[in-house]
Amino acid sequence: MENANTPKPIIEFEEVDISNGELTVIESLSLSVQEGEFLYITGKVGSGKTSIIRSLIGENPVSGKRAEVAGFDLLHLRKRQIPYLRREIGIVFQDFQLLMDRSVEENLRFVLEATGWRNKAAVDARIEEVLHAVGLTHKAHKMPHQLSGGEQQRVAIARALLNRPRILLADEPTGNLDADTTHSIMDLLWSINAKEGTAVLMVTHNRTILSEYPGKVLVCEDTVCREIFYEE
Repeated sequence: MENANTPKPIIEFEEVDISNGELTVIESLSLSVQEGEFLYITGKVGSGKTSIIRSLIGENPVSGKRAEVAGFDLLHLRKRQIPYLRREIGIVFQDFQLLMDRSVEENLRFVLEATGWRNKAAVDARIEEVLHAVGLTHKAHKMPHQLSGGEQQRVAIARALLNRPRILLADEPTGNLDADTTHSIMDLLWSINAKEGTAVLMVTHNRTILSEYPGKVLVCEDTVCREIFYEE
């Protein structure tokens, strides 16, 4: 009998197929991610890594025995539920995807207002909190083009944290960064994972990251993914 205090996985897939259009890109994926866990997803280009990320936010259709994310059943997910699912998930992209005509603060304010925040004091306080968390309080009024690549990615991470997500999805977040900046972003992601208890799923092909920040890895190849613990 399961103990009532046993933590329930925040992501649980059992023999799940993931489709991209007419094509099945991942077959029979079984995956369990606990609250506060850090998981890498790796594999060659076209191996389905990003399709897994898209399935978690209700973008790519799934089928199988079980597919649950943050309390939502993806096998029976209704379109009206998708915005609520996505509020439980923060997403960080390789190319930052900031609004280039707005300041750092305005980028963050836009997201909060778009997701229903109406109290200006609460909005201001939350913006200050996330900028402090990523070490960019002093850059609030800068435009994105005035920031380095690493600083832009920190803003993107701050944006992903705004609604206190239970899951952070990072799709090649260091792909456009140099080695030193990559280290600072990885340190930040690990810190968020440890301090906030946010589950982090990070897509990467960078083996150096896996050796310097070892952990559980989902390796995808030829439509099949398997879990390993990478340690070098």
